[in-house]
This record gives sequence, C-alpha cells and structure tokens, in this order.
Amino acid sequence: MLIWEADFYRRPLQDEQGHPLWELLLCDRTRTWEFSALCPQPEANATWVVSQLQAAAKTQQQFPERLQVFRPQALGLLELAGKELGITVEPTRRTFALKQLLREKAQQYSQSSSYAQQPYSPLALDKPPPTPIAENLQGEQWRFAAIAAGQLVDAFQDRPIPILEMPEILLPLSLGLASDLPVPGVIIDAGRRSMKLAQWLQQVHPVALNYMAGSPDGLILEAGLAERWVMATFEDLEVQAAAQAYEQRKQVTQGLHFLLVQPDDSGMTYSGFWLLHPVD
Repeated sequence: MLIWEADFYRRPLQDEQGHPLWELLLCDRTRTWEFSALCPQPEANATWVVSQLQAAAKTQQQFPERLQVFRPQALGLLELAGKELGITVEPTRRTFALKQLLREKAQQYSQSSSYAQQPYSPLALDKPPPTPIAENLQGEQWRFAAIAAGQLVDAFQDRPIPILEMPEILLPLSLGLASDLPVPGVIIDAGRRSMKLAQWLQQVHPVALNYMAGSPDGLILEAGLAERWVMATFEDLEVQAAAQAYEQRKQVTQGLHFLLVQPDDSGMTYSGFWLLHPVD
C-alpha cells in the first residue's frame, strides 16, 4: 500500500504582497520521496490542493492509497481533496517521517528572505482542556497493573477480544524490550458498560494514558489528533504513589503501556485491549 504523510498549513513565510504562505508537504514513510509546494493564503483551498496532489502523483506515476495527516487544521481541506481524488485520508499522530521533515524545514525557513520573523513551532497543536468522559461510560473500578514484556503478546494477541489494537511497531520485541521488563498499564472493570466503553475508545483512537497531578489527580487519555479525556480522578495517597510508579515504569519501557477494558476481574472475557505509546 502506497502511503503519503501529508501536511497543509501556513508557514512563517510571506510573498511579495505580504500574504502568509501555505505549504503542502508530502513524503513517504522512508523519506525516499518528498514533495513541497507553496501558495499564498488567499489561494489556499481544496482546488489548489487537488492540483498539487495531481502534480505529486505524476512524479511517482501513481496516487497513494492513503494520506496520513497529524494536524487537525489541515484535515478538512485534505479530506475534501482526497474525496475528489479517491484517496483515503487517515488522521493519525504517527507521521514520524513528516514531523522530522517539518523540523528540518523550520531551520530552512529562518534563513529565507521571505521569513516573517514570527515565533514558529512546526509541530505545535492547540489542545483543548481535558473533557470528562460521559457518566454512562465510566467503569465500576480501575487499577494500575503490569505485565512482563515477554508475556504481553501471548496473553492477548490470540484471545477472542472484540477490539484489539496491538500495532507491530509497538510490540515489545519491536522496541527491543527485555522479556522480563514490566510493561505498565491500566485495567478498567466496566461491568455491563464494558463493551460500550471499548467501542467509544475505539472511536476516539487512544494514543496514551497519562497520570496528571492536581487537585484532584487524574488519568488523562490522549486520543485522536489533539483530544484529551479525563478517565478517572483520585485523591488517595496510595493511588497517587501507584500512579507515580506507573509513570516511572513508562520511562523504562520507552513509553510503552497498555489499556485493558473488561467486564470483571475473572480473566475469562475481555472487551478491548490497546498498546499505547506517547506521540509528540
């Protein structure tokens, strides 16, 4: 499958009339192919994007089957262009090649004669405050847990779990983790709400589950492109200590952790399992 990582957003550049310049930036996952085109802000629309995607396709003699987009502000126009060209557009934070390319481009912009002399962070996204999940999705109880890296795949990969997200890139073996290393996670016993909670999680696309200190402390789910959800709050000192240990273990596992949703703690049935990893 041919996949392009794509971004279309304004850059810290101006044309001769002082209009901000927008850039369509494309690359494949290995960066063996890259494409860039600039346009003044008044021309930044879906029609222009379609024309440039067509030009990019000529250089590879084919259109991609999928465009992966990390920036919420770029998603709308790219979806419109993708629909016209029959290209699936996938929102995802995991556009690693593109983000590295954007970091390098930021250095080039500062040396350009059209540089607008404005603060510029190429990957900065506006993130809304965390939103509490709906009451009818909340589990009956939850807890921190850990599973040895060598047992993680065997424990879940071949089980009949309705919703199972274990991308190969996030498997302990892919990350080079020792088999006896504890991988931290959170288990939610949700009773009759278990499947409904798992389906909601699948819709919002979980990325990471982080402990956030505060009054009260909380578990914050990073999801989608920039969404954040409050999964649980707590003030108990023992739970706080467990949360701190959870974060410390994540540092040792290169950020790898998991989320498990199940009806109860019998170990007989599961509703959803996700391997998670933070993405900048």
